[in-house]
Amino acid sequence: MVLKMNSWVIFAILAMIVWGFWGFFPKLATNYISPKSVLVYEVIGAIIVGVAVLFLINFKPEVNAKGITFAILTGIAGTLGALFFIFAVSRGETSVVVTTTALYPLVTITLAFLILKEPITIKQGVGMIFAFAAMMLLST
Repeated sequence: MVLKMNSWVIFAILAMIVWGFWGFFPKLATNYISPKSVLVYEVIGAIIVGVAVLFLINFKPEVNAKGITFAILTGIAGTLGALFFIFAVSRGETSVVVTTTALYPLVTITLAFLILKEPITIKQGVGMIFAFAAMMLLST
């Protein structure tokens, strides 16, 4: 019997796997170069992926001021988060840093609740509490 998955599930699993490596590689990199240097080379890696994607697909950028603004803010937040992550992982245990920073969905969920008015079910709320408890257990 073949299990049918939604396309988002496949991409989510791929993202989880790739982000797992993303959380691991900086610890190795900071063994040899400074966190600031790691960030510069990480951005070069992102540019390589971006250029490759542009060549692989027929890309025509859409223009919308709000969309562009939020996309740029996404890049700023992601890059600052990566910098803070690299500083943390260079000073702490990878397992603890990754577990702590992996709670970022709690911020996203809270923002979605407050600004987008997305509901949080009891089950999701309990999941958030368990996620926080897991981080506490793994970091002690």
